[in-house]
Amino acid sequence: MATVNISLTTIDDVKKFVNAVSKYDFEIDLTSGRYVIDAKSIMGIFSLDLSKPIKLTAGTDEKSPFFEDIKPFIVE
Repeated sequence: MATVNISLTTIDDVKKFVNAVSKYDFEIDLTSGRYVIDAKSIMGIFSLDLSKPIKLTAGTDEKSPFFEDIKPFIVE
């Protein structure tokens, strides 16, 4: 399991993010406050507070190519 914070500020960001994460078979969750949703669900993402960074938890290690694909969305 690997965890990073991401930021999705526009509708276009959300579309690109969902397209990127949908290619992977492992579980990817987004956590905002007490809500946890499937990162592959565009409707689920729009139910979150997108004004703040969102915690992403992926069922892979940090060396996975997955993190290269989502690099534009990762915040420190």
